[in-house]
Amino acid sequence: MKEDLIVCNPGILNGKPVVKGTRISVALILQCIASGMSTDDILRGYPTLNREGLEAALDFAARQFQGEEVKVITNTNGTYPRE
Repeated sequence: MKEDLIVCNPGILNGKPVVKGTRISVALILQCIASGMSTDDILRGYPTLNREGLEAALDFAARQFQGEEVKVITNTNGTYPRE
């Protein structure tokens, strides 16, 4: 996977990581996946994005969490707290 496909430029989306040549952020791609969109749905919805860029965004996001411990807070009865 090409690492140079994800770029951060202060002039594009305030420096958020985006797929090179687009204004599509890594965060947007993650939000699409989290909402249940398939990769094909995302590619159809964002025609400036190609499969290689989408995969690079997912790889970039995964690498950000390597070595990180993700904590999920639950109530004493094992349910998630309400906000």
